[in-house]
Amino acid sequence: MEILKCIIADDEPIARQILENYIKQIPYLKLVASCKDAFEVMDELQKQTVDILFLDINMPKLSGLSLLKTMQNRPDVIITTAYSEYAIEGFELSVADYLLKPFSLERFIQAVMKVQKKESAKKETIIPPKDEEIPTSIFVKSDKKLIKVPFDDIRYVEAYGNYIKIYTDIMILTPNTLSDFFEKLPNQDFIRIHKSFIINFNELKLIEGNQLTLNSLETLPIGKSYRKLILDRIDGM
Repeated sequence: MEILKCIIADDEPIARQILENYIKQIPYLKLVASCKDAFEVMDELQKQTVDILFLDINMPKLSGLSLLKTMQNRPDVIITTAYSEYAIEGFELSVADYLLKPFSLERFIQAVMKVQKKESAKKETIIPPKDEEIPTSIFVKSDKKLIKVPFDDIRYVEAYGNYIKIYTDIMILTPNTLSDFFEKLPNQDFIRIHKSFIINFNELKLIEGNQLTLNSLETLPIGKSYRKLILDRIDGM
């Protein structure tokens, strides 16, 4: 079980002693400082990271609630006080629990367990998601085979009934629709130019009228509704 480091803040020696004795009885708590006022607490928090602060409200120089309001990156706080009237304000400041003096060891353990569960949840081992890898190829079915086709090798794709033709250094015929296949292609590299054609935009060499020519000198038609899309892509380069 994760060890939780604790600080006590109370101006009454007897109150500090009671808390010290309670802390000793919890194996996963470690007392790292016992402070008489808020300024000692601030000094300790600058020196080390702490998990729980047991905080009295009525202290000299600066009250516990005033200390809470000045703290930004603070540990979980369990208020220990003889005054019940500050409970609402304490919870508005997001304290973990509010212990009304005198409190039993059992009640003390209940408060600590709230923090322990919270800390355990935060520190559970979470496998961070891997950065999503951008695929560089796709497998397609052709003549009872699965062929790996690198996207960079695709010059263009043509609709062919219930099939499509993928043109690389060879032509691959595979059962698919042009729309479904287009969804699997990287958007930054491919563009639809016609209801029957998709091209690798990196292969585009020139546009003349309603036709375009690829680097391979193959000429393809441009559909009326796709012309603006192509020109907008060129303008955005």
